[in-house]
Amino acid sequence: MLLRGSTCSQPVQDALNDLYQLRRPFAKKFTKRNENIHPFDETCPSLEFFSQKNDASLLVFGSHTKKRPHTVTLVRMFDHKILDQAELLLDRDTYRPMEGFEGKKPGVGLRPMVLFAGEGWESPVANKLTVAKSLLTDFFANREQMDKVDVEGLQYIVSLTAGETPASEDELPQIHLRAYLIRTKKSGQKLPRVEVEEMGPRMDFRIGRIREADESVMRDAMKKAKTSEERTKKNVQTDVVGHQVGRIHLGKQDLSKLTTRRVKALKKRGREEVDGQDDIAQNSEEEQGGERKKKKL
Repeated sequence: MLLRGSTCSQPVQDALNDLYQLRRPFAKKFTKRNENIHPFDETCPSLEFFSQKNDASLLVFGSHTKKRPHTVTLVRMFDHKILDQAELLLDRDTYRPMEGFEGKKPGVGLRPMVLFAGEGWESPVANKLTVAKSLLTDFFANREQMDKVDVEGLQYIVSLTAGETPASEDELPQIHLRAYLIRTKKSGQKLPRVEVEEMGPRMDFRIGRIREADESVMRDAMKKAKTSEERTKKNVQTDVVGHQVGRIHLGKQDLSKLTTRRVKALKKRGREEVDGQDDIAQNSEEEQGGERKKKKL
């Protein structure tokens, strides 16, 4: 949701309109002036009221004062309360609205591809740039989970560039926001040749004040609701026929401790008895062999 304060310069109004054009129809823009809205106060009932009434989780507030000119503030909400926020100061001299670029514009409802370029975004320690990256990602990101994406719908890309990580937060680099239209042309091969064309807007920001989220509140905001889907059981699969087949992992077996059933018929007989039976069987076989030879003669 995009709002404007009681005093809002024309460049900030144009910037809000350009951001709204990039996020249509997933955004709502109000043109009426709103008095007594100060995002960085401890409590801001007006922003909480707008969030609850319009069921908005992210608000973009434009304002202009002598101390902080041409300001765009990103405010993220949780449970209709302010979670965190970042203040972006627009550079009026380098700003160029979307209307200043000729050419085709992307269709309404298409999702952009977002690119964060530069070492400043990859800081391992949380700073102003990392907070701004999280808020900008939430602004341009798609909140619906999709299993498949139509390639024809990927028509433009939003590039956010920041320089190297500075030694102090007072020397933070500017954030350069650019939007490019993706064009595919014939290349004589199976894959087309991809070219990009700047379509606007062109914005440069300096990071102002930052309000980080409380750890306990952020922990609650990051929780995922339990779904009704059944959890997959480990080592259990279903074959082609539809039977469930399970795999059981057992430890190493010690066969020396294996106990078997004791049967009297399997008891070991005396050695003499066994030898006597063997001699009788051998003599009978020799007699049968002699009788067969006599018959042949």
